[in-house]
Amino acid sequence: MTAESAMWSGPADRQGCRTGWRSWRNRVALVRTADVLVILIAASLPWSTTAPSIFVGLWLLAVTPTIAWRDYARQLARPAFALPFVLLLLALLGTLWSEGAWADRLHAIKPVAKLVLIPPLLYHFSRSERGLHVCIAFLASCALLAVFSWIVLLHPDWKITATASSGVPVKNYIDQSQEFTLCAFALALPALTLWRDRRAAATVVCLSLILLFVTNMVFVAAARTALLCIVVLLALFAWRHLSRRAALLLLAGAVTASLLAWTTSPYLRQRIADVAIEYRYGHEDISRASTAQRLTYWRKALHAFTEAPLIGHGTGSIKRQFERAATSESSLAAEVVNNPHNQTLNVAVQWGLLGVVLLYAMWIAQLQLFLGEGLAAWIGLAALVQNIASSLLNSHLFDFHEGWMYVLGVGVAGGMVLKAKAGSQK
Repeated sequence: MTAESAMWSGPADRQGCRTGWRSWRNRVALVRTADVLVILIAASLPWSTTAPSIFVGLWLLAVTPTIAWRDYARQLARPAFALPFVLLLLALLGTLWSEGAWADRLHAIKPVAKLVLIPPLLYHFSRSERGLHVCIAFLASCALLAVFSWIVLLHPDWKITATASSGVPVKNYIDQSQEFTLCAFALALPALTLWRDRRAAATVVCLSLILLFVTNMVFVAAARTALLCIVVLLALFAWRHLSRRAALLLLAGAVTASLLAWTTSPYLRQRIADVAIEYRYGHEDISRASTAQRLTYWRKALHAFTEAPLIGHGTGSIKRQFERAATSESSLAAEVVNNPHNQTLNVAVQWGLLGVVLLYAMWIAQLQLFLGEGLAAWIGLAALVQNIASSLLNSHLFDFHEGWMYVLGVGVAGGMVLKAKAGSQK
């Protein structure tokens, strides 16, 4: 008797087969649903904070039954999977020795908690066929936002929400700039590949989208942190994907484009000139204190770190440390915040050297996922390096918008890389 005839040898066997078939169909449907929900997270992130949060909850409900837990547990032996959980555990334990109020302690857990979505995203998209769809959804949503940004620059009454900056329909110019920077550089490799393959029309489409994002930052709204990220990602792209001669040509082109932007955009010139103004007058006028604020925050955070260098002051203790350091010398010196605008200092004040070591270990472990070739590796590398660079001037890993860009970029692109590696080993 063959295996196939044994499977269909009687009613009981037929019933078991139907049950197995229904179970398989349900699992496939859940995987497809989970894919769609991540696509919706990526598409809604540039426009909303509420919608992505809802879709994340629904995604967890959909993806949990599809996980093969023994296989997932084996994956947790990898540092890229395990270290987000270790950081969350440290944040939970840090509430026990924190000097902050309990409301501040519990609030400080939330930014760390989203990092533990990276391992299930890595696992899910190492099996899914729709990782690229997520990237396309984010790109298309950002392109639509860029077009709408130009519209509201000319017609401010068309803004969706009351934002502080012209040409920013929703959220703020920092979030918008980080999105456009990531999209522009994610498109750089496809544009290069298509140009080498002599596919002119597709190359023009990619370059047009890049131009859409870059010109928006030059003439409409740009965060200076994003300008720093552009320099870092440009150097990274040249190092990873260009010959020495091509890299020199890119450098010459970038310098030429920068000079053109500087001469044609009064907005860009003002944004750069404001750095010196903010430093010079920030202590007298806190409304013009962005640069002076950061320097003051960093000085206070470093002082707090030196007081508890090993395990820090505990989860949610930053506000309490700034309260202790507040003086009446000026409005800036008296300012109390819960964010020192530097990711390393944010972690160091709360969890000391232990937290900093875990943070950098996580970044390094995830960086190793993207050292190969291919589009997924480049997208993941760009998302990761952008977050590290921007975290020099902000706590972007713990901020909602940039933090979720990081989680999606590393989780989805990392899963695609793992899938490609598994396929090549068969």
